[in-house]
Amino acid sequence: MAFSALIQSIELGLIFAVLSLGLFIAFRVLNLPDLTVDGSFVTGLAYSAVWTVEGNPVTGIVMGVLGGTAAGVVTGILHTKLKIHEILAGILTMTGLYSINLMIMGLSPTINFYGKKTVFTFAENKLLFNGTSLGKLVFLLFITLILVAAIYIFLKTQIGLSLRATGDNEAMVRSSSINTDAMKILGFAMCNAIVAFSGALYAQYNGNAAHSVGVGMLVLALASIIIGEAVVGRRGILRNLIAVCVGAVIYRIMLAKAYQLGLPVTGLKLFSAVMAVAAISLPLARSEFLKWRKRHAGNKKS
Repeated sequence: MAFSALIQSIELGLIFAVLSLGLFIAFRVLNLPDLTVDGSFVTGLAYSAVWTVEGNPVTGIVMGVLGGTAAGVVTGILHTKLKIHEILAGILTMTGLYSINLMIMGLSPTINFYGKKTVFTFAENKLLFNGTSLGKLVFLLFITLILVAAIYIFLKTQIGLSLRATGDNEAMVRSSSINTDAMKILGFAMCNAIVAFSGALYAQYNGNAAHSVGVGMLVLALASIIIGEAVVGRRGILRNLIAVCVGAVIYRIMLAKAYQLGLPVTGLKLFSAVMAVAAISLPLARSEFLKWRKRHAGNKKS
Protein backbone atom coordinates (compact mmCIF):
# COMPACT_ATOMS: atom_id res chain seq x y z
CA MET A 1 0.00 0.00 0.00
CA ALA A 2 1.38 3.40 -1.01
CA PHE A 3 2.28 5.82 1.79
CA SER A 4 -0.34 8.39 0.72
CA ALA A 5 -3.05 5.70 0.59
CA LEU A 6 -2.07 4.49 4.07
CA ILE A 7 -2.27 8.04 5.48
CA GLN A 8 -5.70 8.55 3.90
CA SER A 9 -6.90 5.24 5.36
CA ILE A 10 -5.74 6.27 8.83
CA GLU A 11 -7.41 9.69 8.46
CA LEU A 12 -10.73 8.09 7.50
CA GLY A 13 -10.22 5.55 10.28
CA LEU A 14 -9.94 8.38 12.81
CA ILE A 15 -13.13 10.00 11.50
CA PHE A 16 -14.96 6.70 11.88
CA ALA A 17 -13.29 6.20 15.27
CA VAL A 18 -15.34 9.22 16.38
CA LEU A 19 -18.45 7.48 14.99
CA SER A 20 -17.57 4.27 16.85
CA LEU A 21 -16.95 6.17 20.10
CA GLY A 22 -20.50 7.48 19.84
CA LEU A 23 -21.96 4.02 19.36
CA PHE A 24 -19.79 2.79 22.23
CA ILE A 25 -21.80 4.97 24.63
CA ALA A 26 -25.06 3.24 23.70
CA PHE A 27 -23.76 -0.23 22.84
CA ARG A 28 -21.25 -0.84 25.63
CA VAL A 29 -21.97 1.73 28.35
CA LEU A 30 -25.78 1.71 28.27
CA ASN A 31 -25.95 -1.82 26.84
CA LEU A 32 -28.65 -0.66 24.40
CA PRO A 33 -28.57 -0.92 20.59
CA ASP A 34 -29.23 2.43 18.91
CA LEU A 35 -30.33 2.30 15.29
CA THR A 36 -30.65 6.09 15.19
CA VAL A 37 -26.97 6.16 14.21
CA ASP A 38 -27.58 5.71 10.47
CA GLY A 39 -29.78 8.81 10.49
CA SER A 40 -27.90 11.05 12.92
CA PHE A 41 -24.65 10.56 10.97
CA VAL A 42 -26.35 12.11 7.94
CA THR A 43 -27.81 14.87 10.12
CA GLY A 44 -24.30 15.97 11.05
CA LEU A 45 -23.19 15.58 7.46
CA ALA A 46 -26.13 17.62 6.10
CA TYR A 47 -25.76 20.55 8.51
CA SER A 48 -22.00 20.58 7.96
CA ALA A 49 -22.40 20.72 4.17
CA VAL A 50 -25.08 23.42 4.16
CA TRP A 51 -23.18 25.75 6.50
CA THR A 52 -19.82 25.12 4.82
CA VAL A 53 -21.32 26.20 1.49
CA GLU A 54 -22.27 29.44 3.27
CA GLY A 55 -18.69 29.86 4.45
CA ASN A 56 -19.24 28.83 8.10
CA PRO A 57 -17.68 25.36 8.54
CA VAL A 58 -17.38 25.61 12.34
CA THR A 59 -21.05 26.58 12.62
CA GLY A 60 -21.82 23.55 10.46
CA ILE A 61 -20.02 21.29 12.95
CA VAL A 62 -21.87 22.84 15.91
CA MET A 63 -25.29 22.65 14.20
CA GLY A 64 -24.61 19.04 13.21
CA VAL A 65 -23.80 18.08 16.80
CA LEU A 66 -26.94 19.84 18.07
CA GLY A 67 -29.03 18.07 15.43
CA GLY A 68 -27.59 14.70 16.45
CA THR A 69 -28.25 15.48 20.11
CA ALA A 70 -31.90 16.26 19.33
CA ALA A 71 -32.23 12.98 17.43
CA GLY A 72 -30.84 11.05 20.39
CA VAL A 73 -33.20 12.81 22.80
CA VAL A 74 -36.17 11.86 20.60
CA THR A 75 -35.08 8.20 20.59
CA GLY A 76 -34.59 8.31 24.35
CA ILE A 77 -38.05 9.79 24.96
CA LEU A 78 -39.70 7.26 22.64
CA HIS A 79 -38.02 4.45 24.57
CA THR A 80 -38.38 5.72 28.15
CA LYS A 81 -41.59 7.74 28.17
CA LEU A 82 -43.64 6.01 25.47
CA LYS A 83 -42.26 2.57 26.42
CA ILE A 84 -41.28 1.72 22.85
CA HIS A 85 -38.61 -0.96 22.51
CA GLU A 86 -35.17 0.61 22.02
CA ILE A 87 -34.65 -1.01 18.62
CA LEU A 88 -38.03 0.15 17.33
CA ALA A 89 -37.49 3.62 18.84
CA GLY A 90 -34.22 3.92 16.94
CA ILE A 91 -35.84 2.73 13.70
CA LEU A 92 -38.66 5.26 14.06
CA THR A 93 -36.26 8.15 14.66
CA MET A 94 -33.97 7.03 11.85
CA THR A 95 -36.94 6.81 9.47
CA GLY A 96 -38.07 10.32 10.39
CA LEU A 97 -34.53 11.62 9.95
CA TYR A 98 -34.50 10.38 6.36
CA SER A 99 -36.96 13.13 5.40
CA ILE A 100 -35.61 15.71 7.84
CA ASN A 101 -32.05 15.33 6.53
CA LEU A 102 -33.28 15.71 2.97
CA MET A 103 -35.03 18.95 3.98
CA ILE A 104 -31.84 20.22 5.63
CA MET A 105 -30.03 19.60 2.34
CA GLY A 106 -32.61 21.63 0.44
CA LEU A 107 -34.23 18.47 -1.03
CA SER A 108 -31.01 17.75 -2.91
CA PRO A 109 -29.56 14.24 -2.47
CA THR A 110 -25.99 15.54 -2.83
CA ILE A 111 -24.14 18.77 -2.01
CA ASN A 112 -20.68 19.42 -3.45
CA PHE A 113 -18.49 22.12 -1.90
CA TYR A 114 -15.02 21.04 -2.92
CA GLY A 115 -12.64 23.98 -2.68
CA LYS A 116 -14.64 25.74 0.03
CA LYS A 117 -13.01 26.62 3.34
CA THR A 118 -13.39 23.81 5.90
CA VAL A 119 -12.09 23.04 9.37
CA PHE A 120 -9.27 21.12 7.63
CA THR A 121 -8.16 24.04 5.45
CA PHE A 122 -5.57 25.43 7.85
CA ALA A 123 -3.97 21.97 8.26
CA GLU A 124 -3.94 20.80 4.64
CA ASN A 125 -0.50 22.15 3.67
CA LYS A 126 1.16 21.75 7.04
CA LEU A 127 3.64 19.02 8.06
CA LEU A 128 4.58 17.72 4.62
CA PHE A 129 6.42 14.39 4.69
CA ASN A 130 7.58 12.40 1.68
CA GLY A 131 5.38 14.57 -0.54
CA THR A 132 2.27 13.81 1.53
CA SER A 133 0.56 16.30 3.84
CA LEU A 134 0.21 15.05 7.42
CA GLY A 135 -1.73 18.12 8.55
CA LYS A 136 -5.16 16.48 8.38
CA LEU A 137 -3.85 13.37 10.11
CA VAL A 138 -2.43 15.35 13.05
CA PHE A 139 -5.62 17.42 13.28
CA LEU A 140 -7.85 14.32 13.34
CA LEU A 141 -5.56 12.55 15.79
CA PHE A 142 -5.75 15.58 18.10
CA ILE A 143 -9.58 15.62 17.90
CA THR A 144 -9.80 11.88 18.57
CA LEU A 145 -7.48 12.06 21.57
CA ILE A 146 -9.41 15.01 23.03
CA LEU A 147 -12.70 13.13 22.57
CA VAL A 148 -11.31 9.94 24.17
CA ALA A 149 -10.04 11.97 27.13
CA ALA A 150 -13.37 13.82 27.47
CA ILE A 151 -15.43 10.61 27.41
CA TYR A 152 -13.05 8.92 29.88
CA ILE A 153 -13.21 11.84 32.32
CA PHE A 154 -17.00 12.09 31.98
CA LEU A 155 -17.50 8.38 32.69
CA LYS A 156 -15.52 8.83 35.91
CA THR A 157 -17.84 11.60 37.16
CA GLN A 158 -20.93 10.98 39.31
CA ILE A 159 -23.26 11.27 36.31
CA GLY A 160 -20.96 9.09 34.22
CA LEU A 161 -20.89 6.41 36.91
CA SER A 162 -24.69 6.55 37.10
CA LEU A 163 -24.83 6.10 33.32
CA ARG A 164 -22.55 3.07 33.49
CA ALA A 165 -24.49 1.62 36.40
CA THR A 166 -27.74 2.00 34.45
CA GLY A 167 -26.27 -0.15 31.70
CA ASP A 168 -24.94 -2.72 34.17
CA ASN A 169 -27.94 -3.13 36.46
CA GLU A 170 -30.93 -0.85 35.86
CA ALA A 171 -33.04 -2.31 38.68
CA MET A 172 -30.34 -1.69 41.29
CA VAL A 173 -29.78 1.86 40.05
CA ARG A 174 -33.51 2.60 40.18
CA SER A 175 -33.62 1.37 43.78
CA SER A 176 -30.89 3.90 44.59
CA SER A 177 -33.24 6.75 43.57
CA ILE A 178 -31.36 7.48 40.33
CA ASN A 179 -33.55 8.49 37.40
CA THR A 180 -32.73 5.73 34.91
CA ASP A 181 -34.95 7.30 32.24
CA ALA A 182 -32.88 10.49 32.37
CA MET A 183 -29.69 8.43 32.18
CA LYS A 184 -30.93 6.62 29.08
CA ILE A 185 -31.98 9.84 27.36
CA LEU A 186 -28.57 11.32 28.21
CA GLY A 187 -26.83 8.26 26.81
CA PHE A 188 -28.80 8.32 23.55
CA ALA A 189 -28.17 12.07 23.23
CA MET A 190 -24.43 11.69 23.76
CA CYS A 191 -24.21 8.78 21.35
CA ASN A 192 -25.90 10.61 18.52
CA ALA A 193 -24.17 13.93 19.19
CA ILE A 194 -20.79 12.21 18.74
CA VAL A 195 -22.03 10.28 15.70
CA ALA A 196 -23.28 13.52 14.11
CA PHE A 197 -19.89 15.11 14.88
CA SER A 198 -18.29 12.29 12.91
CA GLY A 199 -20.70 12.90 10.02
CA ALA A 200 -19.90 16.62 10.05
CA LEU A 201 -16.16 15.92 9.90
CA TYR A 202 -16.67 13.35 7.14
CA ALA A 203 -18.53 15.84 4.95
CA GLN A 204 -15.84 18.51 5.26
CA TYR A 205 -13.07 15.96 4.78
CA ASN A 206 -14.56 14.78 1.47
CA GLY A 207 -15.84 18.16 0.29
CA ASN A 208 -19.29 16.73 -0.44
CA ALA A 209 -22.34 15.26 1.24
CA ALA A 210 -24.55 12.43 -0.01
CA HIS A 211 -27.90 11.72 1.61
CA SER A 212 -27.49 7.94 1.19
CA VAL A 213 -24.08 7.69 2.87
CA GLY A 214 -25.54 6.89 6.30
CA VAL A 215 -26.78 3.43 5.31
CA GLY A 216 -24.69 0.82 7.12
CA MET A 217 -22.91 3.18 9.53
CA LEU A 218 -24.21 1.18 12.49
CA VAL A 219 -22.63 -2.00 11.13
CA LEU A 220 -19.38 -0.16 10.35
CA ALA A 221 -19.15 1.23 13.88
CA LEU A 222 -20.07 -2.12 15.41
CA ALA A 223 -17.38 -3.88 13.35
CA SER A 224 -14.80 -1.29 14.48
CA ILE A 225 -15.71 -1.78 18.15
CA ILE A 226 -15.52 -5.56 18.00
CA ILE A 227 -12.32 -5.64 15.93
CA GLY A 228 -10.67 -3.24 18.38
CA GLU A 229 -11.76 -5.28 21.40
CA ALA A 230 -10.42 -8.46 19.77
CA VAL A 231 -7.03 -6.83 19.16
CA VAL A 232 -6.59 -4.58 22.22
CA GLY A 233 -8.96 -6.10 24.76
CA ARG A 234 -11.67 -4.49 26.87
CA ARG A 235 -10.39 -4.35 30.44
CA GLY A 236 -11.05 -0.89 31.79
CA ILE A 237 -12.80 2.12 30.27
CA LEU A 238 -9.66 3.77 28.86
CA ARG A 239 -8.53 0.55 27.21
CA ASN A 240 -12.03 0.12 25.78
CA LEU A 241 -11.98 3.60 24.27
CA ILE A 242 -8.52 3.07 22.78
CA ALA A 243 -9.66 -0.29 21.38
CA VAL A 244 -12.57 1.40 19.60
CA CYS A 245 -10.22 3.85 17.87
CA VAL A 246 -7.69 1.17 16.95
CA GLY A 247 -10.46 -1.03 15.57
CA ALA A 248 -11.77 1.78 13.33
CA VAL A 249 -8.30 2.44 11.89
CA ILE A 250 -7.66 -1.28 11.32
CA TYR A 251 -11.02 -1.58 9.59
CA ARG A 252 -10.26 1.27 7.17
CA ILE A 253 -6.80 -0.13 6.36
CA MET A 254 -8.35 -3.55 5.69
CA LEU A 255 -10.98 -1.93 3.49
CA ALA A 256 -8.34 -0.02 1.51
CA LYS A 257 -6.43 -3.27 1.01
CA ALA A 258 -9.62 -4.99 -0.12
CA TYR A 259 -10.17 -2.25 -2.71
CA GLN A 260 -6.61 -2.79 -3.94
CA LEU A 261 -7.33 -6.50 -4.34
CA GLY A 262 -10.36 -5.75 -6.49
CA LEU A 263 -13.31 -5.23 -4.13
CA PRO A 264 -15.93 -3.23 -6.08
CA VAL A 265 -17.35 -0.08 -4.48
CA THR A 266 -20.77 -1.73 -4.50
CA GLY A 267 -19.39 -4.38 -2.13
CA LEU A 268 -18.66 -1.92 0.70
CA LYS A 269 -21.74 -2.71 2.79
CA LEU A 270 -21.31 -6.46 2.28
CA PHE A 271 -17.67 -6.14 3.35
CA SER A 272 -18.76 -4.28 6.52
CA ALA A 273 -21.30 -6.98 7.36
CA VAL A 274 -18.82 -9.81 6.78
CA MET A 275 -16.19 -8.06 8.90
CA ALA A 276 -18.71 -7.57 11.73
CA VAL A 277 -19.69 -11.25 11.64
CA ALA A 278 -16.02 -12.32 11.54
CA ALA A 279 -15.14 -10.04 14.48
CA ILE A 280 -18.10 -11.27 16.54
CA SER A 281 -17.22 -14.90 15.78
CA LEU A 282 -13.52 -14.49 16.60
CA PRO A 283 -13.77 -15.02 20.40
CA LEU A 284 -15.87 -18.18 19.88
CA ALA A 285 -13.47 -19.47 17.22
CA ARG A 286 -10.51 -18.80 19.53
CA SER A 287 -12.23 -20.65 22.40
CA GLU A 288 -13.05 -23.64 20.20
CA PHE A 289 -9.47 -23.72 18.90
CA LEU A 290 -8.06 -23.75 22.44
CA LYS A 291 -10.42 -26.60 23.37
CA TRP A 292 -9.39 -28.53 20.27
CA ARG A 293 -5.71 -27.99 21.00
CA LYS A 294 -6.16 -29.13 24.61
CA ARG A 295 -7.97 -32.28 23.51
CA HIS A 296 -5.35 -32.93 20.83
CA ALA A 297 -2.55 -32.54 23.39
CA GLY A 298 -4.37 -34.92 25.75
CA ASN A 299 -4.72 -37.57 23.02
CA LYS A 300 -1.01 -37.35 22.26
CA LYS A 301 -0.07 -37.92 25.90
CA SER A 302 -2.36 -40.96 26.16
